[in-house]
Amino acid sequence: AQQCESYRTTARFKNPEPETGLLENEELPYSLKTMQLLCSGIRWEKVTSIMERKYSGYVYDLEVEGVHNFIGGAKPTVMHNSQLGFQLAVNAQLPKEMGGLDGSVLFIDSEATFRPERIIQLAPAGFEKNILKNIHVARAINSNHQMVLVDKAEDIIREKNIKLLVIDSLTSHFRSDYVGRGSLSERQQKLNMHVHALQRLADKFNIAIYITNQVMDNPGILFGDPTTPIGGHVLAHAATYRLYFRKGKEDKRIARLIDSPNLPEGECIFKVTAKGLTD
Repeated sequence: AQQCESYRTTARFKNPEPETGLLENEELPYSLKTMQLLCSGIRWEKVTSIMERKYSGYVYDLEVEGVHNFIGGAKPTVMHNSQLGFQLAVNAQLPKEMGGLDGSVLFIDSEATFRPERIIQLAPAGFEKNILKNIHVARAINSNHQMVLVDKAEDIIREKNIKLLVIDSLTSHFRSDYVGRGSLSERQQKLNMHVHALQRLADKFNIAIYITNQVMDNPGILFGDPTTPIGGHVLAHAATYRLYFRKGKEDKRIARLIDSPNLPEGECIFKVTAKGLTD
């Protein structure tokens, strides 16, 4: 019981009746599942065990011309923010003389986008066999669970020499759990708590943290790019470096640095290939 007390605000029921505080029938499974997660220990999966128990490695071939490679054919997927997360998960494990951090990786997957076989593709020659052993993955099922995973990450960071934490994506569950303008304030408060917990981990253990974010079209922007990141100023002020990815011509991708404490704004062009991100 004591373990759960500190999570009372996080574990608060999703949409209680304002006058009675009672839950709707359809909300009971959601709330009970959340409380169960809060009161139980967190188990981080090694990627090898995920491949053995959960991932089939098979993608149904729809044979739709022009879409086949995007779904899972010869070329890698074009979700460049996730691809950068995979690349960083590989690079963090490399020895320092090769530009790595010589450590392990913690990966919180909120969108079921993690692909072990893609990690193997990105590994340098000679590292393919062991590259998955140092990646520890947890699948976040909702925003409360995601917050608990971060709050309870200290033990595994100490134990496994974690040097990089990846969250893909940070805002997906917050966006689906708090719908409409009426819950916007509450969502931003929870998001603010979450990013400050991440900042404390980074400062305390000197680890790098890479988070991906979702975007939406803002109908209020009549001129220029209407794409707006989710999370507003809460995320904008929390991130040290902010990158905006977009698709360029043909197979080119454009990464734009839009916020940095020590670097000017700039852009670079890259490609997502079978072997990773290249110029």
